[in-house]
Amino acid sequence: MSIPKRPEAIMAVVPSFPAPFADRHADLAPSLSGAGIGWLAALRADSAARCRQNGLPTTKTEAWRFTNLKDLAAADFAPAQGAAPVALDSLPRSGLLAVNGHVLAFVNGRFRADLSTLEALPAGVTLLPLSEAIREDEQSLSVHLGRLAEEEEENAFADLNTAFLDDGLVLRLEPGAVLDRPVHLVSVGAVADRPLAFFPRLLVVLGKGAKATLFESHAGLGGTYFSNSVMEAMLGEGAHLEHYKLQNESHEAFHIANTRVSVAAGGFYDGFVLQTGSRLARNEVQVTLNGENARCHLNGAYLGAGRQHLDSTTFIDHAVPDCASREVYKGVLDERAHGVFQGKILVRRDAQRTDGHQLNRALLLSREAEVNAKPELEIYADDVKCSHGATVGELAEEQLFYLQARGIDRAAARALLIEAYVQETLDEMGNAEARLPFQRVVGAWLKARKERS
Repeated sequence: MSIPKRPEAIMAVVPSFPAPFADRHADLAPSLSGAGIGWLAALRADSAARCRQNGLPTTKTEAWRFTNLKDLAAADFAPAQGAAPVALDSLPRSGLLAVNGHVLAFVNGRFRADLSTLEALPAGVTLLPLSEAIREDEQSLSVHLGRLAEEEEENAFADLNTAFLDDGLVLRLEPGAVLDRPVHLVSVGAVADRPLAFFPRLLVVLGKGAKATLFESHAGLGGTYFSNSVMEAMLGEGAHLEHYKLQNESHEAFHIANTRVSVAAGGFYDGFVLQTGSRLARNEVQVTLNGENARCHLNGAYLGAGRQHLDSTTFIDHAVPDCASREVYKGVLDERAHGVFQGKILVRRDAQRTDGHQLNRALLLSREAEVNAKPELEIYADDVKCSHGATVGELAEEQLFYLQARGIDRAAARALLIEAYVQETLDEMGNAEARLPFQRVVGAWLKARKERS
């Protein structure tokens, strides 16, 4: 019996739509950061060629069966060029995570020093915008940039990002280094006359025993745009990365994100994603546990309304023995929103004594809301402890009655029950202090639903 090397989410695609923007690579390549650097130009050109050849996946591709990209493929995106006059305080308070840390701000994919706060860093920590890192130390980048993404056989959106990568974040920690405060990447979409596309790239490299916390806030000021991001994270032995993300884009925007994480022996990756924005969004996370006693927590929540489409696709690869993973995703869908959860755990033949748990639940607030769930376990080892489950339901009338009988009106009772339901996923976050910013976002979403009801 053969063992697949990669998840279905990134297996060969069946193209039907031309990849947006791919045919513009030759024209735009000279204006990208580090355009004259040989290895980087080749990396971009190879990725652009694959985009043109393969196009975007359709619903005939199993991993994209529930997410139709026809509207994204039909949009005429222009390159995001030049500085947009944006102030972060023009966003609603709930638009970004309230995090006290080192801030790197990007507007339409371009670094904005005037909106960023880069204070003194501890010894052994490097934090730079990608465009600056390319200028200062492209040789170090050549060792890591594209390493995880290029290991995939085909991924249309990772290739598209690589073809046009221009700016983003580079975070490197030497062995034993500890980041004193969180890093907060803020990405804002701001559209003027026509739809724009931008391609943030994040690179995180933690040496042996290093520890860091990274937040991401993705928000928008309205309009149609396409944010296509890729993050590559390499954790050395015993390294610890807390990675918490908010996707709160404009409700006319498209958001596609690919995160690839490699965890060495004794390392720990704690990931959490909250999706509340976008017209169509897909957040895809792949974690490979490459060293014994590596651990991974991969959790998230999605809150959708109107005609939003929110896709959460995950893959955890237990490649070696004695590793553990825990995954909990919950969704709340109102009106005609559509949610997707695809989660797969692969246990390879040599990965004995694996401990893996996966749980997905969805709460439908409307008869017209819809969710597709596809949990999977693929196990080739015989000494394992693995479980998975998926449930879909509505708010229980008994619980609503209980609260109403104690003087709480029905709308407030619904909000309390939904908040408690989502709170269970927040409690899975390893960093208790990191929960508060997400609780505020959830509270703002519930308040907006209550005002509309």
